[in-house]
Amino acid sequence: SSGINAEYGEILKYGSYIVDGLVEYKQPVFVYIPPYGELRGGAWVVVDPKINPDAMEMFADRNSRGGVLEPEGTVTVQFKQRDIVQTMKRVDPKYRELFETIQENGSHLSHDDRKRHVNELRNREAYLMPSFHMISTTFADLHDTPQRMMAKGVIQEILDWETSREFFYWRVRRRVLENDLERRIKSANKKLEHGQIQSMIRRWFIEAKGPVMNYLWDDNSAVVEWLSNAEEQDSVNENIKILEKDALLSKIDKLANQNEDISFEAIVSLLHRMQPRHLEEVRKMLNSAATSKDDSEPAQ
Repeated sequence: SSGINAEYGEILKYGSYIVDGLVEYKQPVFVYIPPYGELRGGAWVVVDPKINPDAMEMFADRNSRGGVLEPEGTVTVQFKQRDIVQTMKRVDPKYRELFETIQENGSHLSHDDRKRHVNELRNREAYLMPSFHMISTTFADLHDTPQRMMAKGVIQEILDWETSREFFYWRVRRRVLENDLERRIKSANKKLEHGQIQSMIRRWFIEAKGPVMNYLWDDNSAVVEWLSNAEEQDSVNENIKILEKDALLSKIDKLANQNEDISFEAIVSLLHRMQPRHLEEVRKMLNSAATSKDDSEPAQ
């Protein structure tokens, strides 16, 4: 829809509401182009995963289509009639022969012969035009196939209608469990970004399954089983504890660098609270550090 109809129907207004809602949405959002469905132009803009790449994913059926323009529109804009005529000159011997005859011998031909050749050229052009237009439309349509969308990275995966329900069942379970784990990781270390967390989860999965089984990362059901297994999550919990410890140590180190006096008082306060066995370990570390420092200083 466009123009006055779009303005009176407030289509653009409500489309912008959809975009505003998707930008802030935190739960998984799946866009699915069903069999023989088409996603075009302004409709694509409203549901493009680039609006919220952390939450949105797009999938397409093997027999669907997607693109800014329909093939007819693409041909009208990108492959006009003059371009088709140039292609005829290049690939059709008879059309090329008639055209070259008129160009090279036009001044030597009689008026009737020239008129006859021009009519033959126009008739040949009219005869070829439907076929060339159909070929160009088919070629433009190839750019809208799921395979091409997959190659351009605008969809996540190509699906078959018969197995799509099962796919989305496992996919939504995986995304929900991953989101829960991501929130736990984020609470342990708030500096981590979404991409870093996803890479971290993938590394933990491969460490649990072994490098030979890393292909299972693309299997939604296998990832769901790993995220749901209590025994498997013991190692995940340990990793999260390590993240919490590293984040806390980083914060303490930052505060110590900002003010040496405060860091000294903090150390004294911590020493008073330590258990005897920990105090003994600290004493050994300090003695070792002092010895290393003495050994590194040159003799006077």
